[in-house]
Amino acid sequence: MAKWAFWMSENWGGRKWAFSVFLGIMLLHSLAVLLFTRGFLLTRSELSQYSQCDDISNSPCFPPPPHDQNANTSCWTKPAVDRLVIIVLDALRFDFVAPSSFFAEKKPWMDKLQVLHELASQNRSSTRIFKAIADPPTTSLQRLKGLTTGGLPTFIDVGNSFGAPAIVEDNLIHQLVQNGKRVVMMGDDTWVQLFPHHFVTSYPFPSFNVKDLDTVDNGCITNLLPTLYREDWDVLIAHFLGVDHAGHIFGVDSTPMIEKLEQYNEIIKKVVGVLESQSGPGGLHENTMLLVMGDHGQTINGDHGGGTAEEVETAMFALSLKKPPANLPAVDSQSCQQDMHGRRICVDTIQQLDFAATVSALLGLPFPFGSIGRVNPELFSLVGDTLNPESSNSGGDQSLSEVDSWMQNYANVLCVNSWQVKKYIDVYSSLSLIGFSEKDLLHVSELYSQAQELWSITSKNFSQDKSQRSSASLHSVKRQLDAYSKFLESVAALARSNWTEFNLRMMGIGFCIMLTSLCLHALLIKRLDKLCGLRSCFSGYSTSFFGVIFACIIVLIRAFSFLSNSFILEEGRVAAFLLATAAMLRLRYAIMKKKMLLEAIAICLLVPLLRISIELGQLKQAVNSLFLKVDPSKTLGIDNNYLFWMYIAEILPLLALMIVAYLLYTSIASCSSQSMLKYVIGGTVFNYMLIAIHWASDSTLLSLHMFLGGEKGNLIPQVTYAGGLIQLSLLAIDQLIVRQTTLNWEESTIVKVLALLSAWSSTIIVLSGKQGPLFVLAFLIGGWCLMRLMRLEDDTKNECCGSSLSYALPVTQWSLLAVCMFFSTGHWCAFDGLRYGAAFIGQKTNPFFRKKIHVRFDEFNLIRQAILLTIDTFGFSDILPIFGLPLLVVALMQNSSSNKQVFSMRLSQVYLMYGLIRAVTITFTMLCVAIHRRHLMVWGLFAPKFVFDVIGLLLGDFLILLSSLYYVL
Repeated sequence: MAKWAFWMSENWGGRKWAFSVFLGIMLLHSLAVLLFTRGFLLTRSELSQYSQCDDISNSPCFPPPPHDQNANTSCWTKPAVDRLVIIVLDALRFDFVAPSSFFAEKKPWMDKLQVLHELASQNRSSTRIFKAIADPPTTSLQRLKGLTTGGLPTFIDVGNSFGAPAIVEDNLIHQLVQNGKRVVMMGDDTWVQLFPHHFVTSYPFPSFNVKDLDTVDNGCITNLLPTLYREDWDVLIAHFLGVDHAGHIFGVDSTPMIEKLEQYNEIIKKVVGVLESQSGPGGLHENTMLLVMGDHGQTINGDHGGGTAEEVETAMFALSLKKPPANLPAVDSQSCQQDMHGRRICVDTIQQLDFAATVSALLGLPFPFGSIGRVNPELFSLVGDTLNPESSNSGGDQSLSEVDSWMQNYANVLCVNSWQVKKYIDVYSSLSLIGFSEKDLLHVSELYSQAQELWSITSKNFSQDKSQRSSASLHSVKRQLDAYSKFLESVAALARSNWTEFNLRMMGIGFCIMLTSLCLHALLIKRLDKLCGLRSCFSGYSTSFFGVIFACIIVLIRAFSFLSNSFILEEGRVAAFLLATAAMLRLRYAIMKKKMLLEAIAICLLVPLLRISIELGQLKQAVNSLFLKVDPSKTLGIDNNYLFWMYIAEILPLLALMIVAYLLYTSIASCSSQSMLKYVIGGTVFNYMLIAIHWASDSTLLSLHMFLGGEKGNLIPQVTYAGGLIQLSLLAIDQLIVRQTTLNWEESTIVKVLALLSAWSSTIIVLSGKQGPLFVLAFLIGGWCLMRLMRLEDDTKNECCGSSLSYALPVTQWSLLAVCMFFSTGHWCAFDGLRYGAAFIGQKTNPFFRKKIHVRFDEFNLIRQAILLTIDTFGFSDILPIFGLPLLVVALMQNSSSNKQVFSMRLSQVYLMYGLIRAVTITFTMLCVAIHRRHLMVWGLFAPKFVFDVIGLLLGDFLILLSSLYYVL
């Protein structure tokens, strides 16, 4: 006991002990997470090999003829396109492009790209609309990487979405440059980050300010049309971002989204007009292809990143200016409908995985070495002059039909395609740490061997004189195409099911370290009990002991639920149910003891309200749809003519903000000292006034918009951020320099907690929008109820005995409340659950205004935007709950004879218990992803859940570490 008595004799000694313990736990968790992540989120091995033109000599396929231009030898296939224009419309949903007749219900955003419908109906042989299927995760970086490499995305690349590294493996852009193609890029600057030295000309524009709908698009518009008249390029890429940003900020069903689509319709119409005007014989665009495509889709709420149908289904429109033969075989996969004008329009399906291989074949380039896609027959058939060398040089010999010639040429292209994929699979399996299983490789090899056996027969028919070819040649070609297609589809399916390499040893070590941290938490909690003189409290404390058992059951139920993908999807509902169950237990105690009925009833009524908010979030129509939109009554279905309900929707958040400000003011009005802390809380009340003015200026019912709207309205959020930073600095100065003179440690602690919470609350409210005050009020009510209800089990005057028993259930309820706050504020554990717009609140978006007033805040800064997004995401679930935990200790020890040292030990114990609960959940999350690492939903569901839990755990450890410096006396 002597070495522990140092804590009780010296304040700094106790603080240093607590800091060392929580720092050690944070480092232990970091090591466990690092090792487990290295084992679980390994990227596939990126091979350094690059495809070369002369590699085709090693294939069993026919080499291409000399190129028509400059008599240069073609690479792997005969070029069918001379120039290529690629217009990428970021986050292009399929129903933005396809006619509304393809869907059960017509929506306001449909049928806005009428130029595509008109072209698809008038030129069916040279135009086509595709439903393009992306592979999750659907972040822009991974989609661009997948489109250009022809490989499947890897989940760990999500971490690079805001700072894309250059692609080092073989890719389509590299092949273009290596083979003398000149590439021009304009728009999203992610392209320049991925391919820093590949473009002869580039016009990059910053892409991360989601509040800016026009800068990137206007840059593309300014440079696109003039570039189409120039001859100094072969491939042009224009990447527009307006639809993506409009979705993030306003949602799909919004006026800005419809305006963007109508703007794109006019742009595409002008582009097509320029191309067609130059498409005559000898014209600049005689043999040019136009691709208008999306990189991924988006949900109704404007989010993307996951694997839902709305996110993975995007669109592609292809237009060939050199018309192909009109009698090519019909495509069975087509779905045809009449649009709103009665025009017949057909839609095909294409995998984005096939994009790199198909474009390479059209341009006559080597396929990227790591591509596992198939040359899409529908897209490949849109261009003319793709016939095989024999028929194209036959001098008009028509003994073979154009269909036969095209199919023979396509069979040779698939031969090259399959040979390249087989070569990559063999090299990957030999060089990779794990590669594919022997059984899978044997199956793939058998399919390839069968296809090659057919090729030996098919190729002989190709080499024969046309007069000697049998009438069954077309049937043999079809069999050949089926064989190659089956092989390529099998490889793609194998890669999707078994792509990522898992290092089970490292995952096991990380998991064992997490188990060790759980034991360390338990030992430290028990040691603090002994330090306080606890021997055996189980006898005589049946109620408290039952509370411990009940708390353990709740924690384990929630942890075990992570082993099911269904319960992960329902995590918010599970947390609300468990919180409601614990609240009912408290209500039972209150009824039995006939006291604190008001608090018990209040917490029981609060949980259903949070559950309603969670339900809205589960529908991906998160609560921000109600309070963050320009017209909050729209989500409620309120008619704008009913001004009463409009005023309710506008006034309710302001009323909640006033109540929170009043509660803060009354909490410091009776304090006898703590002058600096009083000023901090008073500054928060002033910030609340500014926030109320800011919201009033955005209201459609008031006339303040002309005074504080637009760019001037960004001033108040910036002032709020600055005020919060100053408040936190004052608290740090008070902690380090100002000596506490008050003898009332209870009052001192309460004021310190309220000061810290208030310093954070103004920034969190600004980022959360008009829902913020309501949830701050809900958090205060829930916290107050839990504090009061703790006294129900306080049956003894001995404050040392029963420490861990008395705190177990309240701390568990506190953690459940934090989880409910995360989901009820409109978040969920997926990358499309992030509110990216929060990172740009307070940032000006008008380029002209930005030139006139040079404010550093208006420049994109990755660190600043990441901090704001983190505060918005974890403000209610981590920052406020962790910094508010000391109130539980004060509540139970209030009016007791305990001194500051005992309070410090109790507080350290409570933080250890809270950290233990978080560590248990992340341990089971690790177990879940380890078990389900081959699950179909591993990247769409389990991996995002793991990432969010890991970030929450490490952030929580860091906040607990700061709390030990701030609160431990």
